[in-house]
Amino acid sequence: MTKLWIDDLRPAPEGWQQAYTSSQAIDWLEVHWNWITEISFDHDLGGDDTSRKVILWMCENDYPWPRICRVHSANPPGVEWLEGMIERYGPGVTH
Repeated sequence: MTKLWIDDLRPAPEGWQQAYTSSQAIDWLEVHWNWITEISFDHDLGGDDTSRKVILWMCENDYPWPRICRVHSANPPGVEWLEGMIERYGPGVTH
């Protein structure tokens, strides 16, 4: 089982797989879809990259959401968007 940490700056906690970009996160999700037990999202991933792309990809591809989804971003509007999408289309946000 795997926990996925999506963040370009903060290092992943011990025991988590790190994705620095939305593309890396999507690649990891495509390959390990049946092993992901938890995802933690940062919003801003450098430049114009955000984890919104990951959430939209998950929604558009009917991705099997893990039971636990977290948001650890320092961007308040980004947090609102991510949490809203996870609440609407996913399992809800774990705090």
